[in-house]
Amino acid sequence: MATITKRKNGWSVQIRRKGYPQQTRTLPTKVEAQAWAREQEGRIDRALAPLNLRVLKGTTLRDILERYIREVSPTKDSVYTEAARLKKVLREQAFCDLALADLNSRVFADYRTARLAKVKPGTVHRELGLIRHALEVARHEWDIDLPSNPLDRVKRPQLANARDRRLAHGEYERLKVALKRTRNPLVASVVEFAIQTAMRRGEILALKWEQVNWHERTAFIADSKTGVPRTIPLLDGALAVLRQLRPELACGRVFPMSTEALKQAWERARDRAELGDLHFHDLRHEGISRLCEMGLTLPEVALISGHKDPRMLFRYVNLRPADLAKKLIGREWRQV
Repeated sequence: MATITKRKNGWSVQIRRKGYPQQTRTLPTKVEAQAWAREQEGRIDRALAPLNLRVLKGTTLRDILERYIREVSPTKDSVYTEAARLKKVLREQAFCDLALADLNSRVFADYRTARLAKVKPGTVHRELGLIRHALEVARHEWDIDLPSNPLDRVKRPQLANARDRRLAHGEYERLKVALKRTRNPLVASVVEFAIQTAMRRGEILALKWEQVNWHERTAFIADSKTGVPRTIPLLDGALAVLRQLRPELACGRVFPMSTEALKQAWERARDRAELGDLHFHDLRHEGISRLCEMGLTLPEVALISGHKDPRMLFRYVNLRPADLAKKLIGREWRQV
């Protein structure tokens, strides 16, 4: 708020706003002083007033991203993948060493164009989103007085690369053979459990024995990507995996291994099976698609998968036209 004080020669206006130089002016009347104060404060609110550039010139984007990795990423379930993505940006992109005062939308627009020539739109979309959020946190929580976020004016690429990868005929058999050579026997159990339950990797690794209800054949997922707990029914295959782990002798987590250990073991087994284009998350596509093929309704599938938006659920349902054609053999459309 502006401070307006009566002086001998008129009305003095003083405007102080963090990150901006102090402004003062003396006007003949109080009405003129109030009008001038409103105009200047409006310019500040619309990011039209000149900034005090000392902080912006002394802080680089690298400073912001490194602090974001230390303080913000650990609060998320996606801490590993998010930190790895940002560290890659820090290693490879020269614009990270630019002062905040020198950042503009053109810098990120050029980055977007160059990255799209090398990686898929989804990757670029996530990278830009992370950088934008880091700058927003800096603006609103770390007293970094950027007048605006330069990424607000950069159009992100359209996500036209939705995956529809499922296990083709014979691929799971090859994968199981490769998993037998994995030193940690839990990895094969995790993979089978992922297909049987359509659970996310983080949900599987966080599952505890006390969250498994043997009588009701359910598992309670306390920590999910959406932040909403859910209880899912367990198929016979999922229960068989759990029984093989000797639950009567176990306590704590069902699959006591780290995200990084699973990631590395999965990648080695996948490569041995010569399935280089198969992602662990594709097992969720496989599991959800199988649930639909079993005849479950979309609300029933959504209860298991945890999707709140039917559009997102449809991205995970990848039915095979050939399998559907077999179901239609001998059926005829009859006019009512």
